[in-house]
Amino acid sequence: MKLMDATEAAAPTAERQPPVPRRRRRAIGLVGALATLIVLMVLSVMIGSKAIPVPVIWDALLNPPSSPDQFAIRDFRLPRTIVGLAVGVALGLSGALIQALTRNPLADPGILGVHAGASFAVTVAVGLLGVRSAQGYMWFAFAGALIVTLLVLALGTTRKGSSPVVLVLAGVCVGAVLGGAREALQLADPDAFDAMRYWNAGTIAGRPLDVVWPILPFFAVALVLAFAVSGPLNALALGDELAVAQGVRVARTRVLAVIALALLAGGATAIAGPIAFVGLMVPHVARWIVGPDQRWIFGYSILLAPSLLLVSDILGRVVLRPGEIPVGIVTAFVGAPVLVALVRRKKASGL
Repeated sequence: MKLMDATEAAAPTAERQPPVPRRRRRAIGLVGALATLIVLMVLSVMIGSKAIPVPVIWDALLNPPSSPDQFAIRDFRLPRTIVGLAVGVALGLSGALIQALTRNPLADPGILGVHAGASFAVTVAVGLLGVRSAQGYMWFAFAGALIVTLLVLALGTTRKGSSPVVLVLAGVCVGAVLGGAREALQLADPDAFDAMRYWNAGTIAGRPLDVVWPILPFFAVALVLAFAVSGPLNALALGDELAVAQGVRVARTRVLAVIALALLAGGATAIAGPIAFVGLMVPHVARWIVGPDQRWIFGYSILLAPSLLLVSDILGRVVLRPGEIPVGIVTAFVGAPVLVALVRRKKASGL
């Protein structure tokens, strides 16, 4: 009976679509998430070692800068906010993608070693090949994320299919090995990696927009691919056999999802370094709000994730003012208890 109900729920018939009030609530929630994100972007520009009022921000955006505060807005705070927006979208959507792809509610680009793969590839590019610019090492980040994603998926697949527990174990093991290798390379040549110290902790501070623009087209391609496979991923949640029966091309769906995942996780790591737990927490929150429909989960994730990242970045600026805590450390403090709570739950939010 449960199998029949799940199949009927996934059937694309008009009478089985969510009722209009439910869709309206989802749409209203989406607008609320967008409004929250806009407010947080304004706060991100305002708050720092010195608070800057909104009129000064507005004047700096409309006119050439003429004061230290206006230069700070144009050269540092506004680029930092835009970087947080782009990286947050990539982390949230990549987390939702990997959870849907693996049917594992504990999946995350960090936990499954995707960030470690991208970070190790960047370390190799910087330490062994002498690459110093983000435009140069972003290709290594993409390649590292893709290779590790495929490796973890292969290690986590048994004769009976993908096992969520085995996937997590495989990701943790691969991430630990690559993390150790990365540390060894950095210790062998500390001078080459001194400038990357904050990058290793995960930060959006000090990232010029020149680092973001070359990666945005890849994010755009990944966004299109993710929403293109969102419907087939709904069917895959019922199992490969039922998905095939509904006309889903399983192999094609997985390949496109992996490509999108590698572009998102690799690009985010190339810009800001490894930032964990954002991709784990946000899809869960989205799933609690909208249910198991991946189309809505993806939409909410691309709004909620940058909100979480900007909140964490603002907290990192305020706690040790005038100093700062890298955003990757703040998200780890928030995310670790959440992960423990999710593991201890008898039933994680369904996929």
